[in-house]
Amino acid sequence: MVPEELEIEKDASIDQFRFQLPDLKQAFQVNAIQMKETVEENTSTTERVFQDRQYQVDAAIVRIMKTRKVLSHTLLITELFQQLKFPIKPADLKKRIESLIDKEYLERDKNNPQIYNYLA
Repeated sequence: MVPEELEIEKDASIDQFRFQLPDLKQAFQVNAIQMKETVEENTSTTERVFQDRQYQVDAAIVRIMKTRKVLSHTLLITELFQQLKFPIKPADLKKRIESLIDKEYLERDKNNPQIYNYLA
């Protein structure tokens, strides 16, 4: 695309071209509608981020339980909050623990349901 204000002489060399371009520092505005994220987009983004991070949470739970073998729920949650570098809700951690119980990485203690045993 060649600007309309381009002055070119037929016998001019490359050094003699003079471009007269418009001011490149012109301001432009972004519509406020485009800048705001809707509630639906926000919830879908949060859900996608949680799905991406669930593998990190699962790995952290297995890593902790592999070293400790037997651990109570409160100590496991405390240890997870210390290891994970991103904010996460305790309810989401509980879902991941239940998922690992279903996959038979962990089991609840038969005498005390607040204690988890690592299965290897």
